[in-house]
Amino acid sequence: IVITNDHVITGASEIKITLPGGRDFNAEIVGTDPVADIAVLRITGDDLPVAPVGTAKGLLIGEWAIAIGNPLGNYVADSEPTVTAGVISAVDRNIAPSSEDEGFYFGMIQTDASINPGNSGGPLVNIQGEIIGINSRIYSTNQQNPGFQGISFAIPSNTALKTMEDILSHGHPVHGFL
Repeated sequence: IVITNDHVITGASEIKITLPGGRDFNAEIVGTDPVADIAVLRITGDDLPVAPVGTAKGLLIGEWAIAIGNPLGNYVADSEPTVTAGVISAVDRNIAPSSEDEGFYFGMIQTDASINPGNSGGPLVNIQGEIIGINSRIYSTNQQNPGFQGISFAIPSNTALKTMEDILSHGHPVHGFL
């Protein structure tokens, strides 16, 4: 099972996951939650790596954070990811939607680790290498050509795991309502 962002796979005709070392896998979409910006995928193979998952609860402002992704996409000729480092800038940030967004983002992790287009869907990890979030959004004043300005956001691992569990158990995300 692989967790990524819904906005990364939306509209894709084919989804491939490349592991460090170059192995490619075709991914099947198990389910998505556009509101939480989470997609749950499944790949089948032998000797698949498993990333340790930590918790976003109790994160401290100033704690180290490392964003892993592929900001250059297919422009780089190898399969190794890019890492950027920073700190946790804030926790529990709520982000109002822009005109193209589906909904509000609640409880986000804010970091100054560079999350650029292509890093979305990758993990945000703590200094122990545990996944604490899913890289998701950036804030940019240049809407025509957005880029990193020191304000990035990740979906907390706890939110991503709950969404994944809902999709695996119920076949769809479960949201509260009044």
